[in-house]
Amino acid sequence: MPAFPATRMRRNRQTDWSRRLVRENSLSVDDLIWPIFVVEGQGVVEAVPSMPGVARLSIDVAVERVAEAASLGIPAVAVFPVLDPALKTEGGERAWDPDNLVCRAVRAIKASSPQVGVICDVALDPFTSHGQDGIVRDGVILNDETLTALRLQAVCQAAAGCDVVAPSDMMDGRIGAVRAALDAANLQNTQILSYAAKYASAFYGPFRDAVGSKAALGAADKRTYQMDPGNVQEALREVQLDLDEGADMVMVKPGMPYLDVVRAVSGLGAPTFAYQVSGEYSMMHAAAQQGWLDLRRVRDESLLAFKRAGAQAVLSYFAVDVARDLAAGR
Repeated sequence: MPAFPATRMRRNRQTDWSRRLVRENSLSVDDLIWPIFVVEGQGVVEAVPSMPGVARLSIDVAVERVAEAASLGIPAVAVFPVLDPALKTEGGERAWDPDNLVCRAVRAIKASSPQVGVICDVALDPFTSHGQDGIVRDGVILNDETLTALRLQAVCQAAAGCDVVAPSDMMDGRIGAVRAALDAANLQNTQILSYAAKYASAFYGPFRDAVGSKAALGAADKRTYQMDPGNVQEALREVQLDLDEGADMVMVKPGMPYLDVVRAVSGLGAPTFAYQVSGEYSMMHAAAQQGWLDLRRVRDESLLAFKRAGAQAVLSYFAVDVARDLAAGR
């Protein structure tokens, strides 16, 4: 390679048009999945204090907001329920009630915006009184008993019109169990997005505030089933197992602290998504509120980092704001 002065790397950077032509990675609306929180009621827009700009929405409002997201070109939304604590049980049985909050939200969204993909979380924590993702007995999260519940939950969501079920529970064998249950229910076309590499992270706090599982979980944690933050090779094993069991797409969660994992997982050749989780979102907002960071610039830079690491799509609470800016050419 010719050396300076024949080679001047700055030449390609000196104008906007040139920078655009040589850019290796870019962000588009096609890369975005918007997570939303739904609650009971009518006309409800309930701010989440730890997540500036994010609100819990009643189904009627969620339908309107998703229609706006669709008009901006966002391909898919991920629906998370916020249940009244009085409706939560030890076994999370409401998770497979065909008239539960999630199923009603899915039916309403698909009726209004059929072109938008709807992704549903498959895990028991929004429905359990203890806040764990699985069935608990004597303080132990039971793997195989939880699989039975997850099969019921996934089939219930898919029957309601959900396009993609997304097991996030991290029980062993869950993808195979869910795939078999969907196929047996003649729901072969329902896709599975596996939270295959989900870490026991401290970045989930604001999300747990939003769905109301933080108080239920208390001082307990999820380290017996979510992954150790120190491990990468284990993530590759988890992902390969889930692909072998029938996962169509895989997820790494959290996002930015695990970009090395995103890169490694994307190398397996399967569609790889990343979740820019609540803690990442809230930290950027908090720093911007102090005047320490430019929110829009760090937002876009962080999302571009996922693309650079190899993610095909990103779940982000910034999705609608980003889509608006992209549509406006900003």
